[in-house]
Amino acid sequence: MKVTALNSIHRKMGGKMVDFVGFDMPVQFEGINIEHATVRTKLGVFDVSHMGEFWIEGPGSKEFLQRITTNDVTALVDGKVQYSCFPNGKGGIVDDLLVYRFSEDRYLLVVNASNIEKDWNYVVKNNNNDVNISNASDNISQLAIQGPLALKAMQKLTSENIEDMKYYTFKEINFAGVDNVIFSTTGYTGSGGCEIYMNNKDVEKIYDEVLKAGSEHGIKPIGLAARDTLRLESGFCLYGHEINDSTSPISAGLGWITKFSEGNNFLDRELFEYQKNNGIQMSLKGFVMEDKAIPRQHYEVCNKNGERIGEVTSGTMSPMLKKGIGMAYISKPYWKEGSEIYIKIRNKMARAIVSRPPFYKV
Repeated sequence: MKVTALNSIHRKMGGKMVDFVGFDMPVQFEGINIEHATVRTKLGVFDVSHMGEFWIEGPGSKEFLQRITTNDVTALVDGKVQYSCFPNGKGGIVDDLLVYRFSEDRYLLVVNASNIEKDWNYVVKNNNNDVNISNASDNISQLAIQGPLALKAMQKLTSENIEDMKYYTFKEINFAGVDNVIFSTTGYTGSGGCEIYMNNKDVEKIYDEVLKAGSEHGIKPIGLAARDTLRLESGFCLYGHEINDSTSPISAGLGWITKFSEGNNFLDRELFEYQKNNGIQMSLKGFVMEDKAIPRQHYEVCNKNGERIGEVTSGTMSPMLKKGIGMAYISKPYWKEGSEIYIKIRNKMARAIVSRPPFYKV
């Protein structure tokens, strides 16, 4: 099993360790609910060093990325981050990812830990532009400091102005005494904050400084379980749940990262444009349970007559709402917000209402 550079630290701090896509990762420390609430109201720090990082460099990099991602890379400027996805050429999604622009000929792609090898093979296979591609996943550590007080607390660790940085931007800065840290105002929780990238050799020092800087604001180490409840409460897609090799970004509600601008001739453009113009049969929708029940992936979604109309992709008990919440692919007549649907749980029908995420408004 792979480990991150902070593995021994997590164990010393009492982290409950599990096998997560081949990595030995902390699923929780104190408990999911308290960790979730800490990020929603204060700040918490996640070790997300299992994520993958690819450098794309050299002439033709922009054109290459324009072809293998669905968003419009030409809209990026230096210091800007873009959410996007890799189309698989068959109408599905290889992975979702972040694209960081350092210059017109230099980009960093951040991909999901579960898909590093698959994504790497995809990028290499489609490299008809002969750009320089390097897989830095094993050399880079990543911390996510998330929550409404995150930027205020982290400002202590740098002379650069980070509190006024716009969402989805980044800088290379001296942070906690370490040069060339990539500081990015991105995140997967819906509570604001930052994600920072550094060399493996520097992460222990930086992690320690982050905990010290956030101590007066109540910072806590946060595990992957709360990361999942936070992202779901905010309505963010998770690969292997809401999106996969057979789901299109149009049906997954990701039309906003699928740009049909002139010259943006990415793989599957024709198919996705057809879906956008002519409609789809199933669409990803959020829902909130009215009955007391917790929905889970693969549960059937039914109408009031018990007829199957879809399937749950993710579900949990919202720590903030104290209600079951989830996302599901649902057939067209039930897309409207407020529509009544039923989740089939052990042969019982639990009532729910279609609701547009985020379920919890920060």
